[in-house]
Amino acid sequence: MPAPFHAFGPSHLIVLSLCGTLLVVMAIAARWAPALSRVLEKMLAILLLTSWPLSLLAHGQLGELHPGNSLPLHFCDVAAIAGGLALLIRHRLAAEILYFFGMAGTLQGLITPNLNVDFPQMRFISFFILHGGVVIAALHVVTAMKCPPRPGSVPRMLGLTLAYAVAVGAANAALNTNYAFLCHKPEQASLMDALGPWPWYIGSLVLLCGLFYTLLYAPFFIASQWRRRSARTGE
Repeated sequence: MPAPFHAFGPSHLIVLSLCGTLLVVMAIAARWAPALSRVLEKMLAILLLTSWPLSLLAHGQLGELHPGNSLPLHFCDVAAIAGGLALLIRHRLAAEILYFFGMAGTLQGLITPNLNVDFPQMRFISFFILHGGVVIAALHVVTAMKCPPRPGSVPRMLGLTLAYAVAVGAANAALNTNYAFLCHKPEQASLMDALGPWPWYIGSLVLLCGLFYTLLYAPFFIASQWRRRSARTGE
């Protein structure tokens, strides 16, 4: 039997420490070693773009591969695909999807993982490559790679989020699955536990997305206003 995973146990804390360390290393490389930075960005992009097939292998290894975990339809899967594109070609819409989906959703999964097996199971490894990689990429792309969210990004991302929810809801209805946790909450404790029963927590999630997206955009909005004021003062 695989060892059970425990949130904030030794393996989880090590992963969180590694994520923080890699984020700092990539920031330093972007500032002082551009060639190394591009290599690291490409490596992270490849990891994100291959996280879905790696997840398939991991579920297959545990004998639990089924329609509910074999398609890249979770919030984090979309963020990972967008992250690969943002890291490779600096695609601005992909960078926004990565940042907002990653920091509003995937970060929650990194802190409170919906995971039942511990290291060295491949499922553990694939889970944290996806979730840790998305969070690292999101912060790196909007800072070191100079791809911050653009004006209008909050309503744009809310529209994309609603369109995503409709599409995934249709897939869930057709396949009897639970992508994006639209049909029931994750087994592990999470923020959703405080949002009421189904289906009311879905509405709460939409409201929280609006709040989180606004908070995530706020630093960039404040910085842009500060730059404009400084430019007017210097005229």
